[in-house]
Amino acid sequence: MAELYSWPEILTALLDDRDLSVSESTWAMRKIMAGEATPSQLAGFLVALSAKGETVDEIVGFRDAILEAALPLPVKADVLDIVGTGGDRFGTVNISTMSAVVAAASGVPVVKHGNKAASSKSGSSDVLAALGIDLTLSPDAVAQTLDRAGITFAFASAFHPGFRHAGPTRAELGVPTVFNFLGPLCNPARAEANAVGVAHLDRVPLITGVFQTRGATALVFRGDDGLDELTTTGHSRLWEVSRGDVHEHDLDPRDLGIPLADIGDLLGGDPAHNASIVRRVLDGEKGAVRDIVLLNTAAGLVSYRLFRDAAQVQRPILERLAEARDEAAAAIDDGRAAAKLDEWVEVTRSLAS
Repeated sequence: MAELYSWPEILTALLDDRDLSVSESTWAMRKIMAGEATPSQLAGFLVALSAKGETVDEIVGFRDAILEAALPLPVKADVLDIVGTGGDRFGTVNISTMSAVVAAASGVPVVKHGNKAASSKSGSSDVLAALGIDLTLSPDAVAQTLDRAGITFAFASAFHPGFRHAGPTRAELGVPTVFNFLGPLCNPARAEANAVGVAHLDRVPLITGVFQTRGATALVFRGDDGLDELTTTGHSRLWEVSRGDVHEHDLDPRDLGIPLADIGDLLGGDPAHNASIVRRVLDGEKGAVRDIVLLNTAAGLVSYRLFRDAAQVQRPILERLAEARDEAAAAIDDGRAAAKLDEWVEVTRSLAS
């Protein structure tokens, strides 16, 4: 069967500063996921693409090919993912992971997509393993975990085996590539509700553009301090995506009664250290980490409710975030969050055995 495209064609287009079509982008990523791109072809492609600058159509094509090659996760898409792009280089505690647990304790089904640490000492999978969650489950068992615990983890390296073909070249290049921000867009559950933190401002239009294109609901945000979270050290910018529309907001945590924090109060360490922080926060410890977890949990809850009822976008964002923050705080204070984590650990262990 004749090929639609070739690497010389694709590379020439990028070197000529021409944007790729969705079809061309899908072809290229299919080749990469199948291990059919040589290291030289892959390196040339990633560098030329980065130098030109990625487009929404290209990201859509890449995402389609990655999900096409992913192991199937048999769950309904009526779920929430809370995730960050990484790359902020601060080494904060696992904020989105804690927020995912609190959101699940608040009654929202969560499929958390994540991987090992790339730019910090402890990624989501690292801290979850340290907490006792079994990450070796089959896709069916991952789905059963969601049914039984209301939360589950889609381990990117397990569900996207094609990523391994790009790993050595990415490591040798040593510079950020398109793979650095594709992760949050490639949850195999194809979550309809998303809360996505983006470290680099120039990536925001690409992330929001993909959610617009596929008609998903998302709150996309970035702290002005560079965190890929809704920050509590100062202002954040937030983009609300619903049914193809995007609404931009500016958020000061003090407007929600949350005091400003120092970035030093939010820093983490290795997986064991971060796991102890997770336990303390879910057990009700007050302080800066709890505050930022409540804020980001609120973003997840607001996104899920917007997915369920698009008319929510007509209500003031601060009003919705305040309600969701109070629900998140209640889920911690009445013990549901700590119990949810224990339940999650127990379910994965029982399924593994």
